[in-house]
Amino acid sequence: MLKLFNSYTRQLEEFKPLHGKDVAMYSCGPTVYDYVHIGNLRSFLFADVLRRTLEHDGYKVKQVMNLTDVGHMLHDADTGEDKVETAAAKAGTTPQEITQKYSQYFFEAIKKLNIEPAAEYPKASDNVREMQAIIVKLIEKGYAYQVGGDVYFDVRKFEKYGQLSGNTLENLEAGARVEVNDKKRDPLDFALWISNDQHVMSWKSPWSDKGYPGWHIECSAMAMRYLGETLDIHTGGEDNKFPHHECEIAQSESATGKQFAKYWIHSSFLLVDGQKMSKSLNNFFKVEDLEAKGYSPRVVRYALISSHYREQQNFTFDSLSSAKSALAKIDNIAGRLSERTKNQEPISKNDNNVKSIIETAERDFYEAMDDDLNVPRALGSLFVFVRELNAALDAGVAPALKKAALRALNMMVAETLGLTVEKIETVAVDDELKKLLSEREAARAAKDFTRADAIRKTLSDRGYAIEDAAGGARLKKI
Repeated sequence: MLKLFNSYTRQLEEFKPLHGKDVAMYSCGPTVYDYVHIGNLRSFLFADVLRRTLEHDGYKVKQVMNLTDVGHMLHDADTGEDKVETAAAKAGTTPQEITQKYSQYFFEAIKKLNIEPAAEYPKASDNVREMQAIIVKLIEKGYAYQVGGDVYFDVRKFEKYGQLSGNTLENLEAGARVEVNDKKRDPLDFALWISNDQHVMSWKSPWSDKGYPGWHIECSAMAMRYLGETLDIHTGGEDNKFPHHECEIAQSESATGKQFAKYWIHSSFLLVDGQKMSKSLNNFFKVEDLEAKGYSPRVVRYALISSHYREQQNFTFDSLSSAKSALAKIDNIAGRLSERTKNQEPISKNDNNVKSIIETAERDFYEAMDDDLNVPRALGSLFVFVRELNAALDAGVAPALKKAALRALNMMVAETLGLTVEKIETVAVDDELKKLLSEREAARAAKDFTRADAIRKTLSDRGYAIEDAAGGARLKKI
């Protein structure tokens, strides 16, 4: 039974979709004015793990992720810069060329990280008609008002404003958290449509000849166009809660009279070495930046999903090294499980033990994943599985059980966590390699660890890794 923490109710809730086994899931996507970085990618990875878990549990998920290519405003969505146009002006090119460039980069990055493609990636600029239709409806119902060529949402008309983020109207007034705009009836109101004859990407509307949408209305329009008026799940980063998701709820529910999303699931912030990621601090990393330092996208994926999604994560190079070591253990056991054995007869005294190891691992792993995507706990059960399998393999395992264990490993690691398994095959040991292994064992027995480490390095330089096990040392090809 899957349970998820619903940001809207602030409770852990049993997941019950609206329509049987069908799940409508909307995930806030990137603003395509710059390269996506590992902070952005953590949010997309968490949504991917959620989707994979739902699919393992038998649900059919339709995921939609938007691409914001126009009108991305700062703070209350009617003041500040349009980041797409600013980037285009700086590069001396057009907004369309900027969004094409960074959209392509986004797709390349998520492919590297093995994030399953969404069913749709709608662009804001392709859904302006849908946005205008919602705005017209909001004006007709009295939730929005026109000032000149601009249109604003009247937040005081929506009584539940602040339920998601805790930023109620009373709290906002007390904290003076919004800027004053003379056009608005109330400083707390937010823009649905902005008239601006200087804006490069603009559209004719009932309110002005040239204008563009506010940020918040974009997601409401795209979510409802592709998934319907009520979503099962809406995901995003913690920084989207306010004002973006709060405003999405207000305008969507005011327009339709229906609940906009049943479950709101948010991932927490990513720090790098304990600090906020910033180009000025030289801790701003893209996937290829980490690849250049010797960390594969698979290692990056492991590091970014290994913490609980609701906990603030501190990303370090030590965490990448730990991820690399953890994946090597998985690859090693996959290699051992794939080895052919000369004895094709079942080893009966060990069969029941291995069956129990597999059943326990699968039960513990998926109980953890169904407990609000508790990946750290799931990984703990996974490495108990690896350790116990190594011991069982040293004693001997029937070929059929090896295959069963490998299937279980692939289901947990590859299908649910999205981490490809790269089997490390055991290599044939010639006389020279046997001699080096024997010398290392003798050095270890004599506690001459300097000599033992030197032999390990010699083997590593020749392309071999040593795996120490109860049955003796083995070599793996690097």
